[in-house]
Amino acid sequence: MELRNILIYVTLLTFFVTACDEVKQKTKETINKSGETIGQTATEFFEGISEGVDKTLQCEITLSEELKSKGLKTGKFSIQNDTSGGTNNLLVLYIIFEKDFKGTISAKAFDKNGLEIGRSKIEVENKAGEASYYDFLFDKRTYIESKSKISIE
Repeated sequence: MELRNILIYVTLLTFFVTACDEVKQKTKETINKSGETIGQTATEFFEGISEGVDKTLQCEITLSEELKSKGLKTGKFSIQNDTSGGTNNLLVLYIIFEKDFKGTISAKAFDKNGLEIGRSKIEVENKAGEASYYDFLFDKRTYIESKSKISIE
């Protein structure tokens, strides 16, 4: 009888150990799959927030009708810090020329409430079909904040 009981115990023990390993492996696979899904969802969520913030905080650039009639268009722009100590006081603007142009271009910055906060002028000369980045440096006390409006004239 003892041999029979030992065989039953060994068989049961083997069954439980094997079953536990299978449960452990299935649990691990489920956790990994859930973690992967949560990670993808979180990434998409934070990317969406980032895009929403970028759109909300972005400044608005307007080009005067006069400059448009002279063949100018605007492209990408950024607001940067001036290397001599200003914060958010440098407008870097990509300008596209559909016609030859030579003249002064000014930028006026307005805060989100429509109050003028600064002006900058640059001399520009370029040929039709060309494009380039131009720096409009405002006074170092000018701070171009989120949702500011900048008119290019």
